[in-house]
Amino acid sequence: MSSLYSNFGLLSGLLFTCLITISFGSADKNEAPTVSEAEEVFTHLPQQVHSIDINKTYDLAGEVVPMNMDTRERLDRELSVNAYWHSSTLLNIKMAAKYFPTIERVLAEEGVPDDFKYLAVAESNLRNVRSGAEAKGFWQFRKLTGKEWKLEINNEIDERYHIEKSTRAACKYLKHMKKRFGTWSNAAAAYNVGPTSFNKQRQAQGEESFYNMNINAETSRYLFRIIAIKEIMTNPQVYGFYLDSTDKYALQDQVEYITVRSSIPNLSKWAHDKGISYRTLKYFNPWLIAGELTVKRNTYKIAIPHNKTFY
Repeated sequence: MSSLYSNFGLLSGLLFTCLITISFGSADKNEAPTVSEAEEVFTHLPQQVHSIDINKTYDLAGEVVPMNMDTRERLDRELSVNAYWHSSTLLNIKMAAKYFPTIERVLAEEGVPDDFKYLAVAESNLRNVRSGAEAKGFWQFRKLTGKEWKLEINNEIDERYHIEKSTRAACKYLKHMKKRFGTWSNAAAAYNVGPTSFNKQRQAQGEESFYNMNINAETSRYLFRIIAIKEIMTNPQVYGFYLDSTDKYALQDQVEYITVRSSIPNLSKWAHDKGISYRTLKYFNPWLIAGELTVKRNTYKIAIPHNKTFY
């Protein structure tokens, strides 16, 4: 193993020497590059990696994070991971412009702190994804939990993919856990691990606060990830993310809603009759998961873009 490391070090040194030689090939081959010349070559590297200064006060929903050796390390880890996970964080910032206005409005209407929009980022990166445990949507509801909080889920409709309805359900779920466990921080942790498991571990350990609990690795990181995402997305330029408004994804607000009171046997034909493609229909209404829509008791509102030619 030691010889392997020695060979690797020798190879790295040779590659570095070759890079310098190529970069300054026009100079005298017996003349070493000056410091300024070397700096000019290497200042255009994609990034400079620095440790993040965490000497400030952090909070979630107004609840201050207690800073000690343990919590500092956990927060530092999540800040470092998300600050240098460039593609994911960049896309999250772009997606936020598209979806945060709707999420923020529903959170305000339901009386849930605005910080919980970052929980949706932590759960799904603001995408209608499906986990290995069959949790779905921005808020990653499992089927049973989604139905418990009044989301319609069947072979044709899955409201876990409906941004407004799923956000409202998440708000009600979070408020229920806040009332049960006392703090928004505890509610967020319980959202991740499940209220039954959270309560069982909390009682077994005799602790009141998530920050004092010894809990599974995923949930142990969960709140700190939300806080790190909040910090970076609130101050993107501090962490090296520079985006113009035109770089961000467009808000889906230029739509009209068509109220559907009777069944649609062929959604593709229905979409074409409205002047849009089937793909556009699904893009604006991801909660429609089949090729037809059966209406029994409920009515449904289907979003159609005003500018049909753009889509």
